[in-house]
Amino acid sequence: MTLITLGRMGPSAKGWAWLAMSLLALSGLWACSANPGAFGSSSGRADLITDSDEPENRKRARIRMELAVGYFEQGQTMIALDEVKLALLADPLFADAHNLRGLVYMRLNELLLAQDSFHRSLALDPKNMNVMHNLGWLQCQQTHFPQAVESFGRALADPTYTGRAKTWLTQGLCQIRAGNLPHAETSLERSYELDPANPITGYNLSQLLFRRGELVRAQFQVRRINNSELANAESLWLGIKVERRLQNLVGAQQWGDQLKKRFPQSTELSAYERGQFDD
Repeated sequence: MTLITLGRMGPSAKGWAWLAMSLLALSGLWACSANPGAFGSSSGRADLITDSDEPENRKRARIRMELAVGYFEQGQTMIALDEVKLALLADPLFADAHNLRGLVYMRLNELLLAQDSFHRSLALDPKNMNVMHNLGWLQCQQTHFPQAVESFGRALADPTYTGRAKTWLTQGLCQIRAGNLPHAETSLERSYELDPANPITGYNLSQLLFRRGELVRAQFQVRRINNSELANAESLWLGIKVERRLQNLVGAQQWGDQLKKRFPQSTELSAYERGQFDD
């Protein structure tokens, strides 16, 4: 189950530079929580877990987890935390519950408690690279940048991990925060190769290219967003600045007209009308 799908956000989405932070960790939350070795087969491979196999305490914990996820998605963080606690009371070995507990504590800015939760989840399910990804993002928020890149690298090195685009993007955002722009560009490009439709990747890559003076490449990325229904005030403002730097005043005016029409109350429009193009 994927709680939030990046790249499917509406046109009013704001803050793409860091909006991804609160979303990326959610993807892949519901990885298989069963112990792979709990039920064997004659082939030596783990058998599929069905309702009859799942212990009663895990069923109770899973119901609490479903409630917790719903509350977490709705922004009712403390209620979500209560449900997670009840899930762990029913089944202290439920790795997914420890993972969600970590995400809840990240939202509450209780970073040490979040760190403990992710470590507990990984101790129970060391092959869950979605949790490794979450740990990496937490380490980035703690400004432990080398450790964050190591965690992201461990996730990316797993050939069975399906969240590569998400992790390359998050690593790129973390590297931007660390001031490591060349490596950030590489990470964002890798994410873009895997998921070219994701506007968060496209926006951050365009912004980075703009900062590095690679204007034609930045123009290509931001135009793809602004010519779609996913354009927002932030992407239009970046498009204006890119076109002006390329001395394409007609293109800048077109994006400016879109900004006025679609986002009349935005801070980006205020900056545009004041001519603050170099901020």
